[in-house]
Amino acid sequence: MEKHYRHELKYSISYSEYIAMRNRLRNIMISDPHTDSTGLYQIRSIYFDNSDDKALREKIDGIQKREKFRIRYYNDDFSFITLEKKMKINDLCLKYDARIAESECRKILEGDLEFMKDSPHELVKELYAKMRYQRLVPRVLVSYVREPYIYKAGNVRVTFDSKIRTSLYNREFLIKDVKDISAADNPEDMILEVKYDAFLPSVIQDLIQVNNMTRQAFSKYGVCRRFG
Repeated sequence: MEKHYRHELKYSISYSEYIAMRNRLRNIMISDPHTDSTGLYQIRSIYFDNSDDKALREKIDGIQKREKFRIRYYNDDFSFITLEKKMKINDLCLKYDARIAESECRKILEGDLEFMKDSPHELVKELYAKMRYQRLVPRVLVSYVREPYIYKAGNVRVTFDSKIRTSLYNREFLIKDVKDISAADNPEDMILEVKYDAFLPSVIQDLIQVNNMTRQAFSKYGVCRRFG
């Protein structure tokens, strides 16, 4: 499937706003089929950056065109791990991903990179080059709980993210008992993300009432990097 840029909007909302909005959304949107019986799933990601904090500084400085690499898995299931590259131009984002094995992930985290040169995935080869020449290394673990909803028209995806946590050590990745800490200023606050293709249907605009909220340049990676 051909990749294309999508719109991505972020808002910080209170717990009460989340409850009201979720109740409205459930009348027209459906829960993502990958969630569990509670309509949630947990995401853990390890983000890459170099010793100059290139990715972090580009975010803080508001650089319009930027990219970042991460490795991600869901619900502590090590059988499905993806390497992702997220590119962003203002409010537009594009994501490339490649499936990697648990053993390959562990090699990358340990700095054993030679296998990456012969990978069938171009994204793995690109990360190898940038780990070699841009000095990218695993920097921080980011964990959170996501409640996702989808709407077919406009390919809309609305998610509520909460319980953002981090570990001081990236070696906490790929273990069942992660020792992490809260990274949020207020643990009850939620991050609303709205993603869509060419247009956001008016019915969704009415349900989430984004015109009444203040946009946030929120970065889970940036919040978690406050700790190291």
